[in-house]
Amino acid sequence: MSLFEKPGNDGSRLLVLAGGLVGAAGVALSAAAAHRGGAFTGTAANFLLMHAPVFLAVGLAGGNRCLRIASLVLLAGLLLFAGDLIARDFLGARLFPMSAPIGGTLLIAGWLAIAVSALWRPRR
Repeated sequence: MSLFEKPGNDGSRLLVLAGGLVGAAGVALSAAAAHRGGAFTGTAANFLLMHAPVFLAVGLAGGNRCLRIASLVLLAGLLLFAGDLIARDFLGARLFPMSAPIGGTLLIAGWLAIAVSALWRPRR
């Protein structure tokens, strides 16, 4: 079975799992930012919380292959972008050089790919 065959498959389950974990991390980081400060942590928490519903929606609704791939690009970008911001506050260092800009670029690309998925027509 392919990762992107139909709704309810492992790809959809992965996106629902990601939505739940990203949402939980966003809430936890919001609390951390409120209690210990850290502008980077607050920004990362906001990004996690605003993207969690996307993964849940795509995972639950299924969508076409383009939409699911776009969601995975979005997830990779989110992990790099938010991960770099969190590392700055908690570790005092970046994940690696250019990790936040690469993550941000992937976020933009993921959102554009989601828009393109609306125009995607399956092969007949």
